[in-house]
Amino acid sequence: MYCNKCGTENADEAVFCQKCGKRFEVQAEEETLVAQKSGVPVSEDEETIFSIRPTLIFVGSGYVLAVIGGILLAVLLGLLGVLFTNFAISSLAVVVVCLSLLLIPAYHHIKQKMIRYTLTDSKIEIDEGLINKTTRNVPLRIIQDVTVSANAFQRMLGFGNIEIENANENDSMIVLKNINSPKKHAEQILRQMRLLNK
Repeated sequence: MYCNKCGTENADEAVFCQKCGKRFEVQAEEETLVAQKSGVPVSEDEETIFSIRPTLIFVGSGYVLAVIGGILLAVLLGLLGVLFTNFAISSLAVVVVCLSLLLIPAYHHIKQKMIRYTLTDSKIEIDEGLINKTTRNVPLRIIQDVTVSANAFQRMLGFGNIEIENANENDSMIVLKNINSPKKHAEQILRQMRLLNK
């Protein structure tokens, strides 16, 4: 059986794609029919539990460092112009060089804004990209373990990583990086897993 989302070949009895985690429609339809026969209401709409992005603490620090670096660079170039009369740089060139330092944190800012982690009542969605967007779906039923990790610096600032181990052979570890209040979000994932397994 081939996945109609990513094209990966899977076993005929597979419920989820081993690469992207997409639930196969035939199995989903069978479960819907069984649920309807047993009188269990089937909802097509998924409930979103949370939708978060990586923290922007590093990006803010990057902007501050870029401004400080720009000021120091402008002072250094000004001193060189005073000390060496043949070393002349126009004011416009100094401004352009100093402002170009802001491109580094701006790049990381845009990169962070292109990542979104969403927990619904049945899966975790990881959206990445702006022009070429990639969405990965990890069904909660295949998640085996959820771990929160944070180094000393992350703990001081109140963020960390959520490591999700799942049954996918090709991509068994997924990391939600630099999440604010990671413990709270990990507990929400575990709570939703328990609700799903009832």
